Amino acid sequence: MSDAAARLVEVFRLELMLQLALATLLGGLIGLERELGGKPAGLRTNVLICMGAVLYTALSLHFGGAQADPGRIAAQIVTGVGFIGAGTILHARGAVVGLTSAATIWVVAAIGVALGAGLYREAVGTTVFVMVVLRGLLLVERFVARHTTRSRVTVHARPEPNPLDQLEAAIRRTGLDIVEASQRREPVDLVIDYEFRGAKRLHDQVMVALLHHPAVRTVSRGE
Repeated sequence: MSDAAARLVEVFRLELMLQLALATLLGGLIGLERELGGKPAGLRTNVLICMGAVLYTALSLHFGGAQADPGRIAAQIVTGVGFIGAGTILHARGAVVGLTSAATIWVVAAIGVALGAGLYREAVGTTVFVMVVLRGLLLVERFVARHTTRSRVTVHARPEPNPLDQLEAAIRRTGLDIVEASQRREPVDLVIDYEFRGAKRLHDQVMVALLHHPAVRTVSRGE
């Protein structure tokens, strides 16, 4: 009976299917957290990266057999994921955003490699730690943010339908709190004055988010 079960597993590649299923689950958990936070690399991205890392690892070990070099396999996957991570990083006017998303993609690929190598407990444990870092430390950052920097920003926006709701959503995705907001209509633009409160590094991120919004013409810091 044990020989028949082993043969069934080999024929249908059940272990690989299990690894891909776990990659979908673990990558999906991390991706869902990123998706709910409005980050650039969300649910589908993290699931696909984790599944791809599993498949590349499993296929490399299969084709290479005893001659396969596990270190070389992991290095090639990390190199490929590096290009994806670089695509999530934005730079504008001295502010850099997306580093956490890039680092998350890097770790998700490592989880996929661990699954492909059959290190299931290590992969699950790493996923738990990643969730603790992303979600648990976010609560700590928010606590610190309430006791840190305030700044004022003036936004000149096109008077499109509902630009205020769109801008407010973009601001809140950065993690800043809006302390005060006022608006006035000028001949061409809708001018909005914001006062933010939060961690100092987030004030540069909100500038980038506003500058990349299609409804915004210009953004300037208040005195």
